[in-house]
Amino acid sequence: MPEPVTEPPVTDPIYEALLYCNIPSVAERSMEGHAPHHFKLVSVHVFIRHGDRYPLYVIPKTKRPEIDCTLVANRKPYHPKLEAFVSHMSKGSGASFESPLHSLPLYPNHPLCEMGELTQTGVVQHLQNGQLLRDIYLKKHKLLPSDWSTDHLYLETTGKSRTLQSGLALLYGFLPDFDWKKIHFRHQPSALFCSGNCYCPMRNQYLEKEQRRQYLLRLKNSQLERTYEDMARIVDVPTKQLRAANPIDSMLCRFCHNVSFPCTRNGCIDMEHFKVIKTHQIEDERERREKKLYLGYALLGAHPILNQTVNRMQRAAEGRREEVFALYSAHDVTLSPVLSALGLMEARFPRFAARLILELWQDREKPSEHSVRILYNGVDVTFHTSFCQDHHKHSSKPMCPLENLVRFVKRDMFVALGSSGSPNYYDACHREGF
Repeated sequence: MPEPVTEPPVTDPIYEALLYCNIPSVAERSMEGHAPHHFKLVSVHVFIRHGDRYPLYVIPKTKRPEIDCTLVANRKPYHPKLEAFVSHMSKGSGASFESPLHSLPLYPNHPLCEMGELTQTGVVQHLQNGQLLRDIYLKKHKLLPSDWSTDHLYLETTGKSRTLQSGLALLYGFLPDFDWKKIHFRHQPSALFCSGNCYCPMRNQYLEKEQRRQYLLRLKNSQLERTYEDMARIVDVPTKQLRAANPIDSMLCRFCHNVSFPCTRNGCIDMEHFKVIKTHQIEDERERREKKLYLGYALLGAHPILNQTVNRMQRAAEGRREEVFALYSAHDVTLSPVLSALGLMEARFPRFAARLILELWQDREKPSEHSVRILYNGVDVTFHTSFCQDHHKHSSKPMCPLENLVRFVKRDMFVALGSSGSPNYYDACHREGF
């Protein structure tokens, strides 16, 4: 049985930022595809955050960081399949993309990145992810037949170029030179991937209370307030305007790409400003876990996508061979609630190119029995989930019965919210408030 692994609590804001950037010097283990020889891999369900991107916000009155979003072979970071990826993307007119995806570029290509655009780092991150999954799931476990078809894949992304391009980069690493006619990407309008089940008043109440908690924590942090005031003085704008510009987004991008923080005639935004804001983010995550308001939001926010995944797993366990590889190309605000809902409280805020994978396995010695493994960034976290915390104490199998996950998604998620009677998603979303 693999040893249980949790990520240690982080207090160093610079180390935390390095993990967020996923700079290649940070070592990473990969435990995907590990199982006793008598287990057969049946299906794989992959949830990713898009790769490294240009900021979504600009620090007022400062020059935008100059980062090139074209894909260049002799520039770091590099991947051996980078040129082939660009060449293959240029032939993508035969693919099936749900509207509005067909209007998006299939790879980043601006000499000065546009806001939120995927960078070369982001493309390389997901080419690496795809190649890793190819080596394990295709070469080792033969998850897809050699004559795989559209029906074997389930591909879904939001309508942002960075998520579509990240999904395509991973897919190309996983299935190099794939036949475009076999590719069908579905469009998901909601970052929660809630499809037709997005209306949930109770979820919004939890979110409002969670945002109130964040606000009160910020008010208590006088060092944070002084830091924002000093940064606002440097760029000569009101503190409120600077805060609204979410400066940490631009600062993280500069940090990850080794671009200096901006200066004006009033001084420079510097690493000490960065450390104070990043330290507060770490403290906010810690309090978020303790107060549990976010957990209520997460359970309701993540239920639709987890329910869809469980239904797909159940069909695969019954012997149906369609959609055996599912890929959701998503955002931090997608992965965060899913991780929290599963009970993975030690999981850090999803970094760029984070991957969460649910594997379904069949016991060849008992073909009616199916089990699941949960992996986050290559680490087996199955026995840290709320539905399988104690299972390994009375079982030698390095995974969790599928029934545990099904029961959790179909019932226990609502029980955790205090629902009684015959709990279901609709009732949990529409019950009376706090």
